[in-house]
Amino acid sequence: MRKLLNVLYVTTPESYLSLDGENIVILVDGSEKFRIPMHNIESIVSFAYLGASPALMGFCAENGVGLCFLSPYGKFLARVSGSVHGNVLLRKQQFIVSEVESECARVAINCITGKLVNSRVVIERGIRDHGETVDVKSLENASEYIKNSILRLQNCKTLDEIRGVEGDCAKTYFGVFDELILQQKSTFFMKGRNKRPPTDNVNAMISFLYTLLAHDIQSALETVGLDPYVGFLHRDRPGRASLALDIMEEFRAFMVDRLVLSMINRKQISAKGFTKKESGGVIMDNDTRKEVLTAWQKRKQEEINHPFLNEKVTIGLLPYIQALLLARYLRGDLDGYPPFLWK
Repeated sequence: MRKLLNVLYVTTPESYLSLDGENIVILVDGSEKFRIPMHNIESIVSFAYLGASPALMGFCAENGVGLCFLSPYGKFLARVSGSVHGNVLLRKQQFIVSEVESECARVAINCITGKLVNSRVVIERGIRDHGETVDVKSLENASEYIKNSILRLQNCKTLDEIRGVEGDCAKTYFGVFDELILQQKSTFFMKGRNKRPPTDNVNAMISFLYTLLAHDIQSALETVGLDPYVGFLHRDRPGRASLALDIMEEFRAFMVDRLVLSMINRKQISAKGFTKKESGGVIMDNDTRKEVLTAWQKRKQEEINHPFLNEKVTIGLLPYIQALLLARYLRGDLDGYPPFLWK
């Protein structure tokens, strides 16, 4: 099993990343502020505009270290990738499957089944843990609707049908998400999912963490030799990692939504760390962003029992495991792609 190494998050906007031997060095205004051996790092996510040296980018590309650049507010800017590795026969099979809608639907149904099952668990845990303080009836109705939709999803024949079921369930799920926010209700609320830009504090956190999740999944797919840009549910579009978005569906509720609720309800963050811009978009300040990143890294270090492998794994390895299972399915080693189902 692959070892879970560290992800280095560079959050100081004036930072410049460079290479010294086999060490990554963070410079601010030309002065060294931090260094760490590269062998301890599996990925670098930089929120700085100044960028990185060609030497560092080349080292990352040659050694399989993910290097991703985001704006200080979490908007994706660019990724550095090296030579394509892995089995060319696997990628060819991926391309073949992606051109047959019925085959795409088989994978897409399983991915969205994972999403709906895991979304329902978030709702059910809210009922179980906070039945005295939440609107149990509305949560139960949403849970029942998603449960019935999971059954309806299995009979979908086209990708448009699958998207229709997924879209209705997402609207239902986020329609009751506000009920699960138990603290700081005047400043943390969910009136529906919004993005590009997010217009409230909760959506700002969710969008930020979804970006980090997409980066982790894209890296996992590249590691096992799959092309992250050739998807099954999300269709091909220049610059969009469609397969990463497919696999990401299974993890949104489990890895991101649940963490957002936990941080708000435990008061690990406060509204003073958020600012609304003239455009209406909401952004996090540097301290709040660091707090969210710390919680994200801690979450990835936690262990769970993988439902398909039936063995303990760290949460941070789940994208890699699902990428491996998808590769095994495409090779013909599995009868179907087994999505991650949270229990």
